[in-house]
Amino acid sequence: MLNSHTFEWQPAAPWLTRLHESGVPVILCSSKTAAEMLQLQTTLNLQGLPLMAENGAVIQLDAHWEDHPNYPRLIAGISHNEIRLVLHKLREKEQFKFTTFDDVDDQVISEWTGLNRAQSALTRLHEASVSLIWRDSDERMAQFVARLNELGLQFVHGARFWHVLDASAGKDQAANWLIEAYRRQWHARPLTLGLGDGPNDAPLLDVMDYAVIVKGLNREGVHLRNDDPQRVYRSQNEGPNGWREGMDYFFSRS
Repeated sequence: MLNSHTFEWQPAAPWLTRLHESGVPVILCSSKTAAEMLQLQTTLNLQGLPLMAENGAVIQLDAHWEDHPNYPRLIAGISHNEIRLVLHKLREKEQFKFTTFDDVDDQVISEWTGLNRAQSALTRLHEASVSLIWRDSDERMAQFVARLNELGLQFVHGARFWHVLDASAGKDQAANWLIEAYRRQWHARPLTLGLGDGPNDAPLLDVMDYAVIVKGLNREGVHLRNDDPQRVYRSQNEGPNGWREGMDYFFSRS
């Protein structure tokens, strides 16, 4: 929904207003931290709704689900600090070349992302993953991924950075958990539409009833297991304009 360069979201505003007025939950899903996404929720007038942070490794629960034993936040797998320790050992022992967000200060992250210092500080508040820039060869990356998999971790490619998280976590797992939570609450399975523009959005879009692949910057693109044109639309526009285009496409058919 956000423009990758300017972080603009306003072209999506009419649809956000319409969905809010209709009582339709808009659930943000990103590799961003929960702290970043909670701030974004407020900007978009989505506060109180669930969200999926850190590629699904963190689920912020609905504000009305106070009785849930994991309220307010559900964490999948091992913690950020545990993953950080694993990466430190791998780097020391096997000399893999990468730079994590924990290795640098807010100023450097600001330079990497284009965010201001306050926003950059929020990107460092990981709870269940580590974000990094890979600085080694493709061959070494394959070895790194194999080592991570042996240790029960996965390596996920986002729009600009790589992310290490527990193998049991994922945007698809988080989405399915929330779908089931709403099914119990509403006594019917919700109809779902997912929108995404990065390779790491593919697992999410694969478990949605309908999907919009928003034109993105990543050269790999988004490849789905179920690419049926009856359920998948590929936008011509990027960012919030592509998000709006996808919403227009599916709802103009109804």
